[in-house]
Amino acid sequence: MDRSNGYEKISSFFMRGRGQAVSGIGSSSVRAWAKTLAAGSDVLDLGCGTGIPITKILIEEGLAVHGIDASPSLARTFHENFPNMPIACEPAEESSFFDRKFDHIIAWGLIFLLPEAAQIRVIEKAANALNKSGKFIFTSPAMAISWSDAMTDLPSRSLGAEKYREVISASGLFLIEEFEDEGENHYYNCFKI
Repeated sequence: MDRSNGYEKISSFFMRGRGQAVSGIGSSSVRAWAKTLAAGSDVLDLGCGTGIPITKILIEEGLAVHGIDASPSLARTFHENFPNMPIACEPAEESSFFDRKFDHIIAWGLIFLLPEAAQIRVIEKAANALNKSGKFIFTSPAMAISWSDAMTDLPSRSLGAEKYREVISASGLFLIEEFEDEGENHYYNCFKI
């Protein structure tokens, strides 16, 4: 089984396009979120890919970033792009980084790639790995829907806003807000109670 949800197979294609888009869709929303975080905070970037644009934005905003990506090629490129930032090449749902604490966690474009049980597990693990009052933000459509990923053609699934709200609450998180960016990505912005 491909632990990278198809992204290792298409990694060279991804790196030529979205993996270099420094001001791509979602960049302004991530920057606005990062500006609410204290400088020097430790942030875990789940499904970090090459680190561009998300990690790059976080670093520009004065944050210390740890990355997780299951694609060896994308993790290697992340390390080349940000040699001073730790990177783990492993699936988010199995990451050893969840054995420590972080001030904040971001999962942009990852959660919906995972099977339902893995989505719930990642949200729960993120909640457990957050310091008190830490923020966790992730993206997934508000509607409960399944589709083929545009990049990999593999199944993607959103559990829907109602289910995500239940999982967020059961994990000890408080949902601050939901919003959409210019690319219609739906965000769930939470903090640890």
